[in-house]
Amino acid sequence: MSSFEIIGGHKLKGEIVPQGAKNEALQVLCAVLLTSEKVRIEHVPDIRDVNKLIDLLKLLGVNVREDVPSACESGRTFEFQADQVNLEVLQSPQFREQAGALRGSIMLVGPLLSRYGQAVVPQPGGDKIGRRRLDTHFIGMERLGATVEYKRGAYLVNAKKLKGCYMLLDEASVTGTANIIMTAVLARGTTTIMNAACEPYVYQLCNMLNSMGARISGVGSNLLTIRGVKELHGCTHRLLPDMIEVGSFIGMAAMTEGDITIKNAQVQHLGLIPQVFRRLGIEVWQRGDDLYVPAQEHYEIERFMDGSIMTVADAPWPGFTPDLISIALVVATQAKGSVLIHQKMFESRLFFVDKLIDMGAQIILCDPHRATVIGLDREHKLRGVRMTSPDIRAGVALLIAALSAEGKSRIDNIEQIDRGYQFIDKRLVKLGAEIRRVD
Repeated sequence: MSSFEIIGGHKLKGEIVPQGAKNEALQVLCAVLLTSEKVRIEHVPDIRDVNKLIDLLKLLGVNVREDVPSACESGRTFEFQADQVNLEVLQSPQFREQAGALRGSIMLVGPLLSRYGQAVVPQPGGDKIGRRRLDTHFIGMERLGATVEYKRGAYLVNAKKLKGCYMLLDEASVTGTANIIMTAVLARGTTTIMNAACEPYVYQLCNMLNSMGARISGVGSNLLTIRGVKELHGCTHRLLPDMIEVGSFIGMAAMTEGDITIKNAQVQHLGLIPQVFRRLGIEVWQRGDDLYVPAQEHYEIERFMDGSIMTVADAPWPGFTPDLISIALVVATQAKGSVLIHQKMFESRLFFVDKLIDMGAQIILCDPHRATVIGLDREHKLRGVRMTSPDIRAGVALLIAALSAEGKSRIDNIEQIDRGYQFIDKRLVKLGAEIRRVD
């Protein structure tokens, strides 16, 4: 187990380039299984979850070749060819162990079912942030003609013939939508998905599949129409910048009184992210496709027009992404004013606030979904403490708190942070942070 030792109080300054989008990578990497031809994917982040998925693809027999070595400021380019997939591996203890440790392994099911008529995946792992049911995935597959059986801790999915249909998703699940799309692209007939997730990750997946020969219309909306094709071919696809990293860097700049330019942020794909941080009082300027966060000694949380306390809540796209709720919460601790943070989706995601309270933050945890933050306006700085990262996003929120705190902090279990953020310590050192990795 590794830890970060952080000496807080340094003002970050400089330029930083966001990594390729983690959540998009987990979808499009699985999509390489839909064709026997070569698929080239650019701007792939060097993070634990993505690397684990690449290892799973190799285990299945996918030929993987890396074109560009890993580097701090740029992603990698991979070439995949799934022309010799070994389905017997699905029954192996090694596959069950590796797939069970990765939440993203669930998205192998759609491509395997679509192309080979069968898939097996153990109950997947991932962040412990509350219930994360998989019903949407499997109900959609059953509507397309598959049978799903849960047996000895694994899902067994089979289909002799997949046939398009109309379906109304019970929730706008991003991964569920992606899995159903990948199942439907090779099905016979037309599939219509109502209440589809329309996050940029799904938008990117659909565009990639269309470039491979799929026939998907309504891309970017919550109503998708998929006309099945007989086969798909190869393509080249480039990942978007990770919008969660972009939001994290905005938070880091604000908390450390930093002066940061986020290069090539692809602002058109950020939705409400800049706007929500502006509501928290942070200046975020757009310069072409870059975002600039100037140094601010103080920032003040807005109120609603009637004078009532501001609420920041997550919502399906284009609402505020739940992955940045933890960042918004920690940023509010040093603002002037108060805010209600409402995490609607996951009931365990706010449980990290006890660490912030230990650091001196004024937070009232109302219930598992809501917390009221009383901003300190930097009059009382946070103090360094020792803490443990419970999940990816809370881990980075604690890292942001430590960067702004007085004294020395230590964050244990940083493997959680490494799952989603590429070389985060090295990149922050370049901005002036004092952070050291300790094994």
